[in-house]
Amino acid sequence: MKKSLIVILVLIVLGAIAYTQRADIAMRIMSKGAEINITTDATEAFDDGLHVALCGAGGPLPDPKRSGPCVAVVAGQQLFVVDAGTNGLRNLLRMRYPVGAIQAVLLTHFHSDHLDGLGEMATIRWVNASNTKPLPVIGPQGVQQIVNGFNTVYKQDSIGRNKHHGDAVAPPSGFGMVARPFQIPAAGQLETVYDQDGLTIQALLADHGPVKPAVAYLFTYKERTVLVSGDTSKSPNVEHFASGVDLLVHEALSRELVGVMEDTATRVGADGLAKIMFDIQDYHASPVETAEIARDAGVGHLLYYHIVPPLILPGMEAAFLEGVDEVYPDYTLGEDGTTISLPAGSKDIIVVSEGL
Repeated sequence: MKKSLIVILVLIVLGAIAYTQRADIAMRIMSKGAEINITTDATEAFDDGLHVALCGAGGPLPDPKRSGPCVAVVAGQQLFVVDAGTNGLRNLLRMRYPVGAIQAVLLTHFHSDHLDGLGEMATIRWVNASNTKPLPVIGPQGVQQIVNGFNTVYKQDSIGRNKHHGDAVAPPSGFGMVARPFQIPAAGQLETVYDQDGLTIQALLADHGPVKPAVAYLFTYKERTVLVSGDTSKSPNVEHFASGVDLLVHEALSRELVGVMEDTATRVGADGLAKIMFDIQDYHASPVETAEIARDAGVGHLLYYHIVPPLILPGMEAAFLEGVDEVYPDYTLGEDGTTISLPAGSKDIIVVSEGL
């Protein structure tokens, strides 16, 4: 009893000391954490191959586990990003990816939730590594207007940063973005948009009508393959080019769950929201339709992203995935930070991380 009392008294004293020193302790912890963040490059641990990480697994509505659409693809030493939705850049930083080394952003289409993080991504890439060339943004014809608009908006910011930090940190030649447009390929055709250092990236037609243009991207590196769908309904063209790929990263929208949102909005008189919830149901693939594509194309693994609506309540994930297991069981329901690796010279498909 006496020993227990002594232990309790010691713990109380230590706790009191820790409380009085909490600011100093926090500063020490912060210093160590900053050192780790600054010096760590998570991609250095990757084996040679293709590696896919969701820097944004959701859509335009807030979801605590799924930010705006953003997919990082690492091929050997090359880092690309497909779409730049809200919070994507910040998630890449949290994941300790070398954002200064982003070689290009590829846009699937021009919906705001797929590109509203572009300005931040280009700016942080610029100053993070003192880049002397702007960020290439690859996309269908029309990407020029997107890039020009962002460059105009961020121009004053760039002047201030250069004046404050100097040419060594923020060289004027590295500010902003440069557009790399391409013509939309017809159904059944591929358009090569990048071919270097063993990596080939090809664009293919997706079906997000009435929104046009809309494309998916096929990555090929050392006989490993990844197809990122972008926004699309169930597309025979996407299924065709997904044939035999190692990993299909495909969007999905639950019409049942969105239908509940539509009905609720109608009931409370939110007619504008009800109309949007009605409209979005016909130009996205359902989870089961996506599983059917994966099954019929014979893909190695399916990764769901651009998950709509937000799955924020207990049981919603089960409702979203209703019927999927019966169609195609080899899938992962993506969250921010979900990472899948495809090592070169192997058939392995490794789920490295299920989320942040």
